[in-house]
Amino acid sequence: QVRVIESGGGLVQAGTSLTLSCKTSGNTFSNNGVGWFRQAPGKEREFVAAIGLSGGSTAYADSVKGRFTISRDNAKNTVNLQMSSLKFEDTAVYYCAASGRWTIRSDAMNYWGKGTLVTVSS
Repeated sequence: QVRVIESGGGLVQAGTSLTLSCKTSGNTFSNNGVGWFRQAPGKEREFVAAIGLSGGSTAYADSVKGRFTISRDNAKNTVNLQMSSLKFEDTAVYYCAASGRWTIRSDAMNYWGKGTLVTVSS
């Protein structure tokens, strides 16, 4: 069993930065691929960013490309999402998810955290 725990959410002003952290525990083989997804009020959950086991493979949604950076520290079983130039439309619950393989598909993720709320005030 893999546990996924997100942290770092909060209320920030537009234009500022925030870093989310995702820590996994348990069978770490199952977190080869780790992704961040978000769900805004009244909207479906959407892909934000993903990273492979070595950190060499990354992917970003067009809406965050150039503003968000995903990274991982395998020694600490942690994946961070650095968010800069935040916009009001980035407001959402951000979820971290882990998969045994590289993927950006939410339906291929095996383990999910409970989410952390990011609110961006305009």
